[in-house]
Amino acid sequence: MQRRGVRLEALTIGWNSVEAIVAVTGGLVASSVALVSFGLDSVIEVAAAVVVLWQFLGIAEEREQRALRLIGGSFFALAAYVLYSSVNDLVGQSRPDVSTVGIVLTAVSLVAMPALALLKKRTASSLGSRTLLADSKQTSLCAYLSLSTLAGLALNAAFHWWWADPVAAMFIAFVAVREGREAWAGETDCC
Repeated sequence: MQRRGVRLEALTIGWNSVEAIVAVTGGLVASSVALVSFGLDSVIEVAAAVVVLWQFLGIAEEREQRALRLIGGSFFALAAYVLYSSVNDLVGQSRPDVSTVGIVLTAVSLVAMPALALLKKRTASSLGSRTLLADSKQTSLCAYLSLSTLAGLALNAAFHWWWADPVAAMFIAFVAVREGREAWAGETDCC
């Protein structure tokens, strides 16, 4: 079962590395804070997956607690960036361009991430791994961010509602803070 967890984390690292590059590049080109935030969440997904792999090398409680705090810290960093950028874009009335690449990427992610999160949660339960369970929540957060980002990008593309992009990004900041607190405190529902 631990081997399955390692494979899931390797899949997370591969997918999210590609996702991060495409989303951040597409977001910078389109001036979309939501798409850049989505890409940065993918970077955090990669970091969290690396932390989980590191934790699998030694399952000591001290190491697991440290890993949970690293995952929690990544949520806080994402929330800070998203809130700052979103408020800045709203106040400055920054108008992002339409990003077809972003719409396709977030739609694919919206389908893939819930399935990956479920597999991680089941594997975490079988292993009794709080770290993998926290990472499954990180993957679930990516699904929420996919939906939020897709909504913002689609509303901007269809109706030219420029403000939908930063508002969509702000949603994820609030979810990230909540998930960060839970991971930091080690509050997971494993087993």
